Amino acid sequence: MATLSLARNEKPQSAPTHVQIRNKRRVGKWAWLVYVLLVSLAILYIFPFLINLATSFKTEPDAASDPLSLIPQTWSSAAYQRLFLNSDFPLWFKNSLIVTIFVTCGRVFFDLLAGYALARINFRGRSIIFAGLVAVMAVPGVVLLIPKFLVINQLGLYDSYAGMIIPLMADAAGVFIMKNFFESIPVSVEEQARVDGAGTFRIFWSVVLPMSVPAVMTIVILSFQGSWNELSHFIVSSQSPSLTTLTKGVAQLSSGQLSAGSQYPLKLAAAAIMTIPVAIVFFIFQKRIMNATAGALKE
Repeated sequence: MATLSLARNEKPQSAPTHVQIRNKRRVGKWAWLVYVLLVSLAILYIFPFLINLATSFKTEPDAASDPLSLIPQTWSSAAYQRLFLNSDFPLWFKNSLIVTIFVTCGRVFFDLLAGYALARINFRGRSIIFAGLVAVMAVPGVVLLIPKFLVINQLGLYDSYAGMIIPLMADAAGVFIMKNFFESIPVSVEEQARVDGAGTFRIFWSVVLPMSVPAVMTIVILSFQGSWNELSHFIVSSQSPSLTTLTKGVAQLSSGQLSAGSQYPLKLAAAAIMTIPVAIVFFIFQKRIMNATAGALKE
């Protein structure tokens, strides 16, 4: 009986009207247009990279005669062999890797501590420091090149790994990101830990930091990418060929250091290899960025 009564109370579903069918068709047409636009934009952005990769495997005459072809007429790895066997490219790669690892670790460490201090610790002059942080973000990096060179030179750090690494071990944008993220974490979580007897650093390390994995991964990716692609700082902080980084070396290569003429395969092979570490780091940590902040309140 209960089943019959429920069946009687159910209202029959009405068939879709002509207006509804027409609206669905319109939405479907617009959706296809959006998909076509997105695919076109994706191809537009990917196409230069595909040209870069294809040209690096071409011969010199092939690259000069048909530079936009995605399929080389004759596959050749001569550009890569020349980079690794007849140039200082391995040295440039090693220097960039050393600098990037130290800079990334330093930025993550100092950005986290500075961001948490500005977000949670009340001390005199905090607002002034934050205002100065925002002001530094507004200044173009090119303006700071000469003062940066003077400071590095006066401290005796010029033309050394220390001069290349230490000035990059903290950045205003990273501190700003972490400060805003720490402010989004409920204060009640930290207050409960403080009631249990935890100190400031203990709260930061055991309570706040595990909840900040998405922001930390973002800082890792931005720090790695920024230090790996850095060029202007390395120009003013070093001049020794033994300290040449990948960006600096590739820039010299593009200006004709190792070649006579265009040498497109050689230059684009160097550019293709240069993108590999950043792509690897991004694909490793991209899922971590999408995770939501996890946490629980102790009742």
